[in-house]
Amino acid sequence: MTQDNWKEESPRHDAAASEGQLADTQHRVLDNLVNSVVAEQRRSRRWGIFFKLLTFAYLFFLGYLFLASDRLQISGSADSLSHTALIDVQGVIADNEPASADNIVSALREAFEDNGTKGVILRINSPGGSPVQSGYIYDEINRLRSLHKEIPVYAVISDIGASGAYYIAAAADQIYADKASLVGSIGVVSAGFGFVDLLEKLGVDRRIYTSGEHKGFLDPFQPQNQDEVAFWQSVLDTTHRQFIDSVKKGRGDRLKQDPALFSGLVWSGEQALDMGLIDGLGSSSFVARELIGEEEILDFTREESPLERFAKRIGAGAVEALALRLGTEGSPLR
Repeated sequence: MTQDNWKEESPRHDAAASEGQLADTQHRVLDNLVNSVVAEQRRSRRWGIFFKLLTFAYLFFLGYLFLASDRLQISGSADSLSHTALIDVQGVIADNEPASADNIVSALREAFEDNGTKGVILRINSPGGSPVQSGYIYDEINRLRSLHKEIPVYAVISDIGASGAYYIAAAADQIYADKASLVGSIGVVSAGFGFVDLLEKLGVDRRIYTSGEHKGFLDPFQPQNQDEVAFWQSVLDTTHRQFIDSVKKGRGDRLKQDPALFSGLVWSGEQALDMGLIDGLGSSSFVARELIGEEEILDFTREESPLERFAKRIGAGAVEALALRLGTEGSPLR
């Protein structure tokens, strides 16, 4: 090859070399891209597996809490040794509250059906609540007492046992309280507000459409209709009479003949003893030890399961729905 030919072929050689290098670079970039995509897919699969395992562990944990709480409830109430059964009535007596009829009645049935129960104590600390819920509990206490005549029922009032709470207590064989406890309030109340003058001052026109002459009665944004007020008062009086009848049935001749007794007033434990509203002064432990004769106390109060507490703590509606599915769940007048 002559020098001239070499000079002519040299640029061609350089171009071929450059093309080869470019091809190698493209292959490397493509390989890196493919490897990167594969690695990313592997990472995605690993994370997917991880989250699936985490979800499984979460559901397993919830199931374990439910089963564990269920076992605890069964082991705590099935044919245990001789004891006094204790059931707390705490807070407002209303549906979907700890002191609802469903919760209290369920606890009462478990306590009475336990072969080791020698007596039942209702430990009350409540200002009252729904007359309907209180009436359910009152009736169930009487029913269970008639079926299990050998098991006495005592109501023990701690800080307060008023209104619907005293309604419940009246079904017991005897009622005890502390000398400073608040007892009574045998009455019915329904309260509200009226905003008619306020709307006039603000220049607001109230509009309400009903089908039925009295469908909107007691509307706080409209003037009172005296016929409707009289009707509502009759409802309160009827409920009050039912309350009085139940207390008289439960307490009998122990009640003092005093017109103030059913006026809605509340008394201290010491005063309530003089009025015949209670039978003595004492605590739950006193009643268990001295009256029932069984100092060992077993608590039958229905409590939220760990699953229910967990659901409320995180505010997860889905978990609450799951609890309902699994069966772990348990009027303005007062």
